[in-house]
Amino acid sequence: MSAESSPAPLKAAVYGHRGASALLPEHTLASYAQAIADGADYIEPDLVMTKDGVLVSRHENEIGGTTDVAAHPEFASRRTVKTIDGERIEGWFTEDFTLAELKTLYARERLPQLRSTAFDGQFRIATLDEIIAFLVQQAGRANRGIGLVPEIKHGTYFASIGLPMEDSVLAALQGNAYTRVAPVTIQSFEVGNLRYLRGRIGRASNIRLLQLLGDPAQQPGDVLAAQGSQRYADLITPAGLREVATYADGIGPNLRMVIPLDAAGKLGTPTALVRDAHAAGLMVIPYTFRPENAFQAADFRTGDTTARNAAGSVAEMRAYLATGIDAFFTDDPALGRQAVDTER
Repeated sequence: MSAESSPAPLKAAVYGHRGASALLPEHTLASYAQAIADGADYIEPDLVMTKDGVLVSRHENEIGGTTDVAAHPEFASRRTVKTIDGERIEGWFTEDFTLAELKTLYARERLPQLRSTAFDGQFRIATLDEIIAFLVQQAGRANRGIGLVPEIKHGTYFASIGLPMEDSVLAALQGNAYTRVAPVTIQSFEVGNLRYLRGRIGRASNIRLLQLLGDPAQQPGDVLAAQGSQRYADLITPAGLREVATYADGIGPNLRMVIPLDAAGKLGTPTALVRDAHAAGLMVIPYTFRPENAFQAADFRTGDTTARNAAGSVAEMRAYLATGIDAFFTDDPALGRQAVDTER
């Protein structure tokens, strides 16, 4: 086949990180609707469990920072301290509430110092089943296929308290006609649950698996719980990536694992991660592009640190797209869509 007749490379997919979380409270149906309207190819619900075994979408099982639970005197006694994945955390936790109790709470902006709080107190916590039903409705309205990229949060911790999530996630996905065939990618920072899921779904599935990568010095939660030695650094070597490819379809590294920052906070030289992952047959889907200066490399910042900088975010995304990434997570899918569709 001549170069002239070769098919054009596929555009990178835009993953709406917790919806359009730069614009609306994360993990709400309104945030997902905005992401879809703004051109996201996938929407992302982070999944945790309620006391009565229902999957709900929250960034963490600690909900003090993302709901108005602290304003509910009837739940004051639920405030507690837990150790999750080796970290001591104080607050209110989804596993101590029934779904009915969580449904009395309203979502709040997680980053009020940077983002508008105008929508606080307007939206409820959504279940996975509600999100899937909403996705079906929105895909029909948009007249296009929209993927789902759920993340299983703290799988080993939830299993340890009698609330394992993996089979429940699969049951929800396989119980809906849309998600039985639509593009779905299940992600986790743990290793064992992805291996388990691969055994359950095989390779001939619409469901792909994404190994998320924390800081190289850190350990996956399941490895930490088992007092193992493996670190994320071990997963990103060529040999480690080949091993990941035996159970996962892609990796989800932090942005700076793809292009690190130099001493001045500017983008440095790209690492070999994208090349090595592709050589192992893995997609690369980094996280997370955000539209505020505070999160951007120094090359792209303009104005106050806390200010929104849409042009800088688009420029930063384009720099990463040039490395050959297959998709990316962004808090502002409209900017992601712009970066992909106008990529030079």
